[in-house]
Amino acid sequence: MALDDMPEAGTIEIDALVIGAGPVGLFAVFELGLVDIKSLVIDILGKPGGQCSELYPEKPIYDIPALPTVTGQELTDRLLEQVKPFGAKFVFGERVDELQRGEDGRFHIKTDAGRAVVAKVVVIAAGGGSFTPKRPPIEGIEAYEGKSVHYAVRRMEDLRGKDVLIVGGGDSALDWTLNLAPLAKSLTLLHRRDEFRGAPHSVEQMRALVAEGRVRLIIGQMAKIDGADGELEAVTVKTAAGEEKLPINAMLPFFGLTMKLGPVAHWGLNLNENLILVDTERFETSEKGIFAIGDINWYPGKLKLILSGFHEAALMAQAAHKIVHPDKKLLFQYTTSSSSLQKKLGVK
Repeated sequence: MALDDMPEAGTIEIDALVIGAGPVGLFAVFELGLVDIKSLVIDILGKPGGQCSELYPEKPIYDIPALPTVTGQELTDRLLEQVKPFGAKFVFGERVDELQRGEDGRFHIKTDAGRAVVAKVVVIAAGGGSFTPKRPPIEGIEAYEGKSVHYAVRRMEDLRGKDVLIVGGGDSALDWTLNLAPLAKSLTLLHRRDEFRGAPHSVEQMRALVAEGRVRLIIGQMAKIDGADGELEAVTVKTAAGEEKLPINAMLPFFGLTMKLGPVAHWGLNLNENLILVDTERFETSEKGIFAIGDINWYPGKLKLILSGFHEAALMAQAAHKIVHPDKKLLFQYTTSSSSLQKKLGVK
């Protein structure tokens, strides 16, 4: 699901922009694909799965139909497999900041990385909103953000040959320790205690790298940072043995995430206590062509369940077809009996 074929410059034109790559956003890609709508998915996180992958990848979920138990990561993997036939494009590590309707009726979108997108419909499937990284309580760290302090890795190559400090003890910290160890000039993992919340296999791999001398593990906390013009030069860490100054020119703090409605709050949509009001026929917002499905929407009787979001995605796609293909009549079909749908899915 990589984006090697995505243009780095210029405007991307697409039928539907799906904001959010969690389970509901991924299933929206499937339902849109069934009605011949091509999707581009943008997510602020560095990988698909939303909360399922980021917050509880190993936690079992018990209320997905026909799956008595499934982990958040396994559900994500199955949904990614399900949407493969439709060739959706994915952008990770970017946030949709601006959304305006153009004179041609289409929506003009910009991300925080400057990516421009034009879409006929927009589907907001952003869960509880955008994930905002928690900032370490270090004085002056704001001046380094985006230059030498990064809360997500957008391009691994940017860290090649650098002295990297990763701070944290969860899956993100461990995953990037393993991924960046071969690229970095030096890599140090800092955590406040010698116990980790990540997957046991990742912990084992990290400790093996430490034993080989390829990664340094420090048990302690950051005390201060030094540098100029946004470029780190050193990080002072406090351990049981005292303070130590580390020469560092790139830092990745993984202190967890908070969820906020974010830029969506400024798009002129009707809200109810920071949730987007929708109708229950189309799951359309107060703005024609903008839909909201999953935990980010509200309507009377709303249940914040993944399976509810799946239902909403199906009805949304039927309504979106009328906008994307106004001259085509949509014939409702079942995947079990429709040869045309089965052909789209690659099963016939």
